[in-house]
Amino acid sequence: MKRRFRAGRVETQQAGMEGYGAFIPAPLPPDPPISLDGELQSLLDAASRALGRLDGISLLLPDPRLFLSMYIRKEAVLSSQIEGTQSSLSDLLLFENDELTTVDLDDVREVSNYTAAMRHGLDRLRGGFPLSLRLLREIHGILMQNARGGDKTPGEFRRSQNWIGGSRPGNARFVPPPPHALMASLDDLEKFLHAQTSMSLLVKAGLAHAQFETIHPFLDGNGRVGRLLITFLLCAEGALTQPLLYLSLYLKEHRDEYYESLQRIRTDGEWEEWLRFYLRGVESVALQATSTARTIVQLFEEDRQKLHAIGRGASSALRVHDLLKERPILSIAATVRTLGLTKPTVASAMENLENLGIVREESGRRRDRLFVYRQYLNVLNEGGQR
Repeated sequence: MKRRFRAGRVETQQAGMEGYGAFIPAPLPPDPPISLDGELQSLLDAASRALGRLDGISLLLPDPRLFLSMYIRKEAVLSSQIEGTQSSLSDLLLFENDELTTVDLDDVREVSNYTAAMRHGLDRLRGGFPLSLRLLREIHGILMQNARGGDKTPGEFRRSQNWIGGSRPGNARFVPPPPHALMASLDDLEKFLHAQTSMSLLVKAGLAHAQFETIHPFLDGNGRVGRLLITFLLCAEGALTQPLLYLSLYLKEHRDEYYESLQRIRTDGEWEEWLRFYLRGVESVALQATSTARTIVQLFEEDRQKLHAIGRGASSALRVHDLLKERPILSIAATVRTLGLTKPTVASAMENLENLGIVREESGRRRDRLFVYRQYLNVLNEGGQR
């Protein structure tokens, strides 16, 4: 019986026809403690090895800043797609180039905000700011700024009851803690984040994510903040040198299993079942990110060798190529502004890049043409198509 209630209890909040029960989570770590049986230990070992390889390859990247810039954008797209947006990575890049896209502008703005929120959080952690409730509020405020849900108290914990599924708390699939119990649950979570423990950091991050999703402290945007929490914790505790692990693609592909495993924690205390699902995801995503990094490093090197071989004009073409690593959709005007080169020089460089098959002109326009680093974008876009 105790195991069933190890994640918390449902407490009646209101009686009668409109009555409902809300879930009050128990503090972490779980009691009884997590049982690292043979299968779960094997999954943890495999996930840890994959994470170590990913962190190792990040040290080999010639310019981690450029790679991370695009990888963060990819994660922003995938995490927002889980919440129902229709924006792709190409849409986001067009938006950043002040170009019209084929999707709702609110969708693209949501993704752009996610990118800004993620970068803000990472910058704060690098500056020594602790992973805390205050930082989560800051991230949420940026995430919801001028976007859908922007009227739902951005940057503030909720003061009213929310629920998941159904039309009201009484028929909801899950009801998080009521407002009067919210801060106690959040304070317990913050203590767990800061606690010195012998627990594996990967396990700690998995427990923290699930607990955050159960508390559901914001009126909107909980899923996106909760997914960021995993990466932020791994970076803050030194398991990752660069923020390269993002679970959104795995969760997008296994959405039903994800939600079911979270719910089984609440109904049956099945923390181990959740961790098995989560650790398989960590291994899968870490291996995929490692493969993606290797593929991109090889692509950049092969394309640079092609450009070195053209002789005259190689210097300016290489500068444009470097910019394309950060912004794989570019116009000549934007390139001129960014690099400070003349328009004829940039046009000549783009022509060289196009002749070598490195970029393609995909707007079909005679003026203000857009050049796309298609092979690079295809690698990054894996799993992020609408």
